[in-house]
Amino acid sequence: MLAALADGPSVIERYAPGADCQATLACLGGLGVAIAERAEPSGAPAVRVMGRGLRGLAPAEAALDARNAGTTLRLLSGIVAAHRFVTTLTGDASLCRRPMARVIDPLTRMGARIDARDGCPPLTITGADLRAIAYTTKVPSAQVKSAILLAGLQAVGTTSVTEPASTRNHTELALAAFGADVATEGTTVTVRGMQPLRGAALRVPGDPSSAAFWAVAAAGLPGSDIEIADVGLNPTRIAFLEVLRRAGAQVEATIAGHTGGEAFGTLRVRCKDLRPIVLDGSDIPALIDELPALAALATFGGQIDVRGASELRVKESDRISCLVSGLRGLGADVEERPDGFVVRGRRRLAGGTADAAGDHRLAMSFAIAALGARGPCTVTGAASVAVSYPGFFDVLRTIVDE
Repeated sequence: MLAALADGPSVIERYAPGADCQATLACLGGLGVAIAERAEPSGAPAVRVMGRGLRGLAPAEAALDARNAGTTLRLLSGIVAAHRFVTTLTGDASLCRRPMARVIDPLTRMGARIDARDGCPPLTITGADLRAIAYTTKVPSAQVKSAILLAGLQAVGTTSVTEPASTRNHTELALAAFGADVATEGTTVTVRGMQPLRGAALRVPGDPSSAAFWAVAAAGLPGSDIEIADVGLNPTRIAFLEVLRRAGAQVEATIAGHTGGEAFGTLRVRCKDLRPIVLDGSDIPALIDELPALAALATFGGQIDVRGASELRVKESDRISCLVSGLRGLGADVEERPDGFVVRGRRRLAGGTADAAGDHRLAMSFAIAALGARGPCTVTGAASVAVSYPGFFDVLRTIVDE
């Protein structure tokens, strides 16, 4: 998205093949951005994006379909809000049930007009010459923060976003990589409007949230030892490693370098005796995507007690209810709470059927939990892994010792 707003071309190596990322490219293409997908000499996939400059996008001829990608829809809302034309953003049935008031409110305060159905997509955004704001979010959300920063980049004046707790900082690092000045003080991020961006050549590290599933499998299965190379080690994304250590796993993370401000390196995880862990509201913002995987870890032994995670109920599925139901279907001792859950690993899973409810993270979590079951396990709705990790089951086959 920043490449689309930059002056000149950008090349992004190792662009992920997942459906969410493809939806982003399609939406940008609908806004007049020239994008070419190609393979680098190394064989790694890459995209070349010809930037159109700040406020330089073209009106879309039809509604832009973000499919299942909440990040795409929220961040793109901040971008098109600064363009003086009308844009409709929509998605699949799941995305159109997700609340968007958290981005509608600040973008409206900045001067855009946004029409929605009960606060959910489709969003019809009438862009404007935006004015900068100082905004305090009610809940920690990197997506909301990023939408405001992307709007503020194209507004007159200086925009700041203050969160109750720090969230992942990919947008701030990416803004700097494209030449913008961004300031962070505590939980407040500030960006000055109308800074021109310059095209960049960037390389994407491996996704730590995807790596978390393999880390959990190695932490839970006795005798396991796994090494994951070239994975992102951004400090705002690897809180789950400390949780694995608290749970008893042996974890080593070695930084090899940086790309676009993002640390990357090697992660090694080995199984040891599991211990009970408790996670509360102070832990959740940094772990929100990894909680389903950590729930799977507890099925191997130990226990996980999660509170203050009501945000899980408004993800691709109600991740609390569907997680509890699915793990119970596999034979887990699990309890649902209004704002979390408890998984007790007092016995091995017997096996059974878990419905992923079309949620990619639940599908992968149930598959990892199934590795420790006594009997066969079936995960329905598992095709949803294509949203973020199309090769998940291929990789699983290569690392499981049959």
